[in-house]
Amino acid sequence: MGLVCTSLDRLLEVAGGNARGVTVFIRISAFTGDIPQGESAFHLRSRSYASLMGLKNKECVKVMKQTKVSRLAMVLGMGLFMVACGGEGGEGPIVAPPQAPAEWADKHMPADWWANAAKMDEGRKLYIGQTNPDVDCASCHGKDGKPVKAGARDFRVGERMQLYSDSVWAWRIADGVPNTKMKGWKSKLSDEDVWKLVLFEASFGMPGKGWDVEKKAWVDLASVSAAPAAPAPAGK
Repeated sequence: MGLVCTSLDRLLEVAGGNARGVTVFIRISAFTGDIPQGESAFHLRSRSYASLMGLKNKECVKVMKQTKVSRLAMVLGMGLFMVACGGEGGEGPIVAPPQAPAEWADKHMPADWWANAAKMDEGRKLYIGQTNPDVDCASCHGKDGKPVKAGARDFRVGERMQLYSDSVWAWRIADGVPNTKMKGWKSKLSDEDVWKLVLFEASFGMPGKGWDVEKKAWVDLASVSAAPAAPAPAGK
């Protein structure tokens, strides 16, 4: 992309000068600031006018460098803004989510569900609102996991989603996320339905993976260890 100064009047105005009636055409790279050598670099309608107006090569260079710095600052500023907003998806920096509360901390996906195609399909139907029209995750998160509404979590970003244990994921679905548009769905979903959704949603960014309770990490399905039995209620 080139920078075009169409008039000496404008060039000198930027440089602090004051002139009329002389047109200068300058084309120069706005990002490198390099000025080509030779007559072709400056097409002056009148060599004498330019001399009278006191236009010097160094003044042109000064103006071009000032413009270059301004434009580079603008580009860098836009880049920093995109980074601050999280880049693609606009989700912010990738950080670990809060730990699941006691109510959910010891709950886990049934180990034999991770490779269960029937449960996966049930999760898909829940996700797209086919099972229950009141629960339509895809309306925000997108049918393919790509958000269609601002602020919705992008399930395709495995780097982020692998920081969520299955318990945290289920907790977020059931209770929602404070100070966001993600509300809790436990009034519309059974615990089994919540796990089916975790199963399906995890497949976007971590296909072929399951949460290993002992290793506390997402691993290949063949390596998933069985979840320990939940403690029995007191008095039983």
